[in-house]
Amino acid sequence: MSDTNATRTDGIRLTGFGWRHAGRKAWAVRGVDLRIERGERVLLLGPSGAGKSTLLAALAGLLPEDSGEREGELDLGGLRPGIVFQDPQTQLVMSRAGDDVAFGLENHGVPVAEIWPRVDEALAVVGFRYGRDRSTAALSGGEAQRLALAGALALRPSLLLLDEPTANLDPAGAALVRKAIEQILAAGDTTLILVEHRVAEVLPLVDRVVVLEPGGGVAADGPPEVVFATHGAWLVEQGVWVPGHPVTPSSAASRGGPLLLRADRVAVPGRLSTMDISVSAGEALAVIGPNGAGKSTLALLLGGLLTPGAGAVTATGELAGTLAARPPHRWRAAALARRIGSVFQNPEHQFVTSRVRDELALGPRRTGAGEASVRSTVDDLLVRLRLDKLAAANPYTLSGGEARRLSVATALATAPRLLVLDEPTFGQDRRTWVELVDLLAKLRDDGRGVVAVTHDTDFAAALADRTVALPDPAHHPAGNPLGPVDPVGDAVDPTDPAGAAAGQPGGRP
Repeated sequence: MSDTNATRTDGIRLTGFGWRHAGRKAWAVRGVDLRIERGERVLLLGPSGAGKSTLLAALAGLLPEDSGEREGELDLGGLRPGIVFQDPQTQLVMSRAGDDVAFGLENHGVPVAEIWPRVDEALAVVGFRYGRDRSTAALSGGEAQRLALAGALALRPSLLLLDEPTANLDPAGAALVRKAIEQILAAGDTTLILVEHRVAEVLPLVDRVVVLEPGGGVAADGPPEVVFATHGAWLVEQGVWVPGHPVTPSSAASRGGPLLLRADRVAVPGRLSTMDISVSAGEALAVIGPNGAGKSTLALLLGGLLTPGAGAVTATGELAGTLAARPPHRWRAAALARRIGSVFQNPEHQFVTSRVRDELALGPRRTGAGEASVRSTVDDLLVRLRLDKLAAANPYTLSGGEARRLSVATALATAPRLLVLDEPTFGQDRRTWVELVDLLAKLRDDGRGVVAVTHDTDFAAALADRTVALPDPAHHPAGNPLGPVDPVGDAVDPTDPAGAAAGQPGGRP
């Protein structure tokens, strides 16, 4: 890779650039010929697996030579990159928020007198409300994403690389971050390269769209209005979100069933305010709310992966069988996996093997399935989740969409009666989004319970039979619970059986 000499400002040049992860037959990205001038604002599009995140990592200088094979040329032309990853947790390195933002400044030799003013400025720009002393371990996914962005902005890079910067954010937080990016761009000639599936929302930030072709190369390049007018239909076929091409999901058709799990007055100090919630067989339940409200904590509680600080989580005999006398967090791992499947917000956090096939086989083996049954289950899931061509791949080299499909597949591998998913549509292209809605709807219709924590209101509308909204902790410091709401936001009385079943989803706008 060419040296990024700070005295040069002739922009980015890629000539026949490609990268293949070690141990993979297929190239993550290949044949990219591209020139980006200083100050341009580029939206990088392409279906899941096209190599968008890999290309950003290459531009940031984060692909070590010993971790794969590179071909072609890449020259930053003197631009200084700053990057925010798709998974912000991977770039938080300090225990205090302020120290984390200061870390990069210290490593770049910024004078001490400048560091803390720049830290405070960056935290304010992204709307990080906790200040310097907040523990990074206590942050929600959205809060971590804001902090990671603050760390990048504090460096004042001349090349800003953003990989799904609003994927973990609630709508208000996403709007705030977009405004922060807009302010940064307006203040100078910063070059922006942005990967974002929320295309319509970020169009005001960009003046150019570049589409990567899955087989390699650049499929389209030009002003947004030209690219979408000439390639819109093809992009939709490839699974890319395109403005003006909405998805019209089928209406939920839950038959309902027996109660599987309920949480009574559960709370975790500092993470989740007191609340009640229940889920039944044949029901899809969406949990929404602002960043920091405790949605991921609730998912861990319902999944039997966290002990409540107060209250109780109880599984009925329909779900627990002979274990009904014990709360899920006290079940053995194999017993839990057979009954409740969990999908984490960041897929990589639940991978433990070095091959996709082995990842899928792990759960069934640990629950006592025979090898013939394990092979059958794995082969079926590989095909159903479009992972068959990646069976031998390292899970940590998958694209965001591929990793999400694998995380869902691992949860399904033990055929649990209840599935708990945290931000299942995070970073998903159009095709994967539709497939995920269809898959979860089928599981629900087959009698399984589905709980989905999500910021994606369109996803909730397409799938959920009921929606529970957690209150904003800034507005409800005492932890008053907010009852269920239907997908359009009207309050539902949780004690009313008719109201509890209400909430028919609408279409995607």
